[in-house]
Amino acid sequence: MDGLYQTALASFVLFSPEKQATAGSAATAFAIMLLPYSFLGPFVGTILDRFSRRQIIFYANTIRAFDLLLVALVTMRGKSDLLLVVVVLLSFGANRLILAGLSAGLPRVIDRTKLIESNAIAVTGGSIAIVIGGGLGYGLRSLLGHFESLNAADSILVAVAALGYFTSALCSLRLKRDELGPTEHELVRAKSVGIVTAGILDFKSGLAHLRLHRNAALGMIAVAIQRGGITALVVTCLLLERNTFNDPNNPDAGLAGLVQLVTAAGGGVFVGALIAPWATRKCGRHRWIRVALVLSAALVPTFIWGNHIQLAIAAFSVAGFGQSVKVTCDALVQESIADEFRGRVFSVYDVLVNAAIVGGAGLAALIVPTSGRSLLLPLLVVFAYLTMAFLLRGFSKPSTGSIGSPTTTS
Repeated sequence: MDGLYQTALASFVLFSPEKQATAGSAATAFAIMLLPYSFLGPFVGTILDRFSRRQIIFYANTIRAFDLLLVALVTMRGKSDLLLVVVVLLSFGANRLILAGLSAGLPRVIDRTKLIESNAIAVTGGSIAIVIGGGLGYGLRSLLGHFESLNAADSILVAVAALGYFTSALCSLRLKRDELGPTEHELVRAKSVGIVTAGILDFKSGLAHLRLHRNAALGMIAVAIQRGGITALVVTCLLLERNTFNDPNNPDAGLAGLVQLVTAAGGGVFVGALIAPWATRKCGRHRWIRVALVLSAALVPTFIWGNHIQLAIAAFSVAGFGQSVKVTCDALVQESIADEFRGRVFSVYDVLVNAAIVGGAGLAALIVPTSGRSLLLPLLVVFAYLTMAFLLRGFSKPSTGSIGSPTTTS
């Protein structure tokens, strides 16, 4: 449903005939989507320790379903104003709780020996589902466009997504109320202070704990740099498809091109996750993260001069090796951080990555022209990836273990 919803938002905000897509408008859209993640990040762990996680997932999905109905009504008006920003912020804020609740509850329903593989599958499966939803959204929008106005078609897509979220809410009730936690011990700790105070203390505690785990901290920074670079390149792709590869007066063609690039990237995400276990067995996690960062940078210069097909190949490569970095770093963090600190550390991880994504979009807004053709931005992304790979020389010696297996480091 996320892919369906985001396709509708992108087409309404950036690919409507009466709107001109610029790097600034694209960066603003990214910032709006990620603001709830950034602000809620430090407090999510505390919220999940105070209340039934199953109930949080149920109510968050229900709230998001009703909120999307409001989004559908607002988009029907055809205006992207403050009201749209508010209702969209609420929907993405609810999504933060849904994802965090699922992540926190996973260890309680999955064998701990399979926890890291399960996380890798969940991350990759979610990314692929978003790509499928995006393609479905584009197809439905094209079909509805023959019978309704484009604003009405976008509104219908959002309403369909709302139905999907409400179905997810009902499915969560198949779990027992306390099946996802928290435990009584967690409840006592969280209720001893207020949510805001607990959130701030937990966030600071996570930062302090990371000082003792340099490998985990470096891995998190690597993922943040990689995600920030990808976001900057997504803005570039959006502008190239909207204003250069296709007639700016034909936004539907631009949206179709963007969906094709996103589909290529989704294929890369799938392959990148598949090769990560094999690659870590061959050269160890720490070395593979460095190698994957270098390979991520290899085709980035294509964004300077490439055509649509060349960009699709580059999107497949950058997204694929980027996902391999993410899966490997997630496994590294999960295994090196003790259970009682993992939630707090992942709150820091969440905020760090989201800040990098917003920063990548902001950098693109400052550098990339409306045409999308930029020499400087891709070179900066290449420089960031290679510099991070160089800095990771300080990682521990590589392990021969695969993802999910015990790691010995020096």
